[in-house]
Amino acid sequence: MKRYIICLFAVMCIAFTGCQSLQRDLMLSVADERVFRELAEIEENIVRLEAAGQASQAELANVRRLIAALEGTVADTHFQAILTAYSGRLFVMEGRNSNAQRELRRSQNLSTRNVPSVILSFRLERNIARRLSLIEESLQTHGSLGELLIERGRVLFDLSRFAESVAAFDAAFVLLHERPFYEEIFTPLRNSAWQLRGVEDRTADRIVDIVRRSEITWRDAIELTRHETQLLRFITAGRDWSAETIFSHLVDRAFIPLTQDTELTEWPPVRPSPNDLVLRSGAAWFLWHLHAENRANRNLLTRYSLRFAAMPDPRSPIPDISISSPFLDSVLGCVGARFMSLPDGRHFMPSEPVRGSEFLPMLRRLPP
Repeated sequence: MKRYIICLFAVMCIAFTGCQSLQRDLMLSVADERVFRELAEIEENIVRLEAAGQASQAELANVRRLIAALEGTVADTHFQAILTAYSGRLFVMEGRNSNAQRELRRSQNLSTRNVPSVILSFRLERNIARRLSLIEESLQTHGSLGELLIERGRVLFDLSRFAESVAAFDAAFVLLHERPFYEEIFTPLRNSAWQLRGVEDRTADRIVDIVRRSEITWRDAIELTRHETQLLRFITAGRDWSAETIFSHLVDRAFIPLTQDTELTEWPPVRPSPNDLVLRSGAAWFLWHLHAENRANRNLLTRYSLRFAAMPDPRSPIPDISISSPFLDSVLGCVGARFMSLPDGRHFMPSEPVRGSEFLPMLRRLPP
């Protein structure tokens, strides 16, 4: 592992020189700082829209206006090639690939060494294996540029090669430190790759799909739990039950709460659905009850509430979880054991939905 880190650092140091030289060429080519800033704004807008995977017509039109405002301001073919490539990438997002192909040819004719056109060629390649091959060839031709490593990280993630994806993103972030929006945009994907690095050969497609979701359901939570841990064997005993069947048993045995509203002090006469979104309150309840079962220690479920009940004037250490809440023990337990954290350092934010990329590391923090 140590040898791997040293080698990676050496590669990044060499690549950093190449990235700086590319930016220096562009700055020498475009002497006007205002123009350079506006070009950087266009780049950031396009990268954000591409990473989001969707863009409104208004957003695309706004970037086109920025490009049009710069066209003709600098009599430099390399500069014009970059603008043309950015125009092509907008066409790809609009689904107008023939227009994008035309812009790619124009950009390459103006300048063969502009990175935006190289990335445009990746966008136009639908076969993911071929796209990776193009990226590898470009890294050989142009050197380890940060933008190309970002593309490599994205494609490796889609190919479920998560450990390699993490390495590509980490190297790219170092190289692109002067453009911090890349790290801001792609850190969530990098972190998902880090959490998924051990599932390449085990139901990878299904797990990846869940982890990438901004909101997960109880069905999703059960899928992650049974495929990535042994924490549900006390329910299934190794039987291949559906997520719905496991959910029903978990509700019957109070491992899933009837409500996720932390302000209620009595359970409502309703039964939750496996399609309900998992909130932070519900995640804490689920994790803490699994932990107590795994430790064969039901006393954990009342550890904090009994302690506070013995105090003359008890106050909850977490402002948005009251002393009388049924979730007090679960929340304090998960925070104390570092299965979960306080997002702002003070509040638990129990009504916030849980992301797939958040839930998997929570599960993995539970002792086996």
